[in-house]
Amino acid sequence: MELSLRQLIVATVAALTFAGSVAAADMSDDAIAERIKPVGSVYLEGDAPIDTAATSGPRSGDAVYGTFCIACHGSGVLSAPKKGDAGDWSPRLAKGMDVLTDHALNGFNAMPAKGSCMDCSDDEIVAAINHMIEGL
Repeated sequence: MELSLRQLIVATVAALTFAGSVAAADMSDDAIAERIKPVGSVYLEGDAPIDTAATSGPRSGDAVYGTFCIACHGSGVLSAPKKGDAGDWSPRLAKGMDVLTDHALNGFNAMPAKGSCMDCSDDEIVAAINHMIEGL
């Protein structure tokens, strides 16, 4: 079976390309370990995850709101009270801060517990509530 000049050129370019990329890759043990390290962690029941709040400090109400709460409270999805909207928040605030905090921590109606921020501390959730109602 004869190879055409075109097939020979394509094969040569492909071989050189692959050979060049292998030679350019850092093949040290440290570089290989870095490339194949896990991208996440899995915790089995009974194992304790790393407490990120303890290692990085508590997040601000603005940070929690901007990461988790804004998805619903930014636009009022499923009747979620919008940030800074006194008309939305008044009936909820009339029930008291304890009830509002309980609903935020444990879930209520369409809102999941902690607004799905399962690694948020109770204080961070309260800070997010205060961020959403400030200025009312």
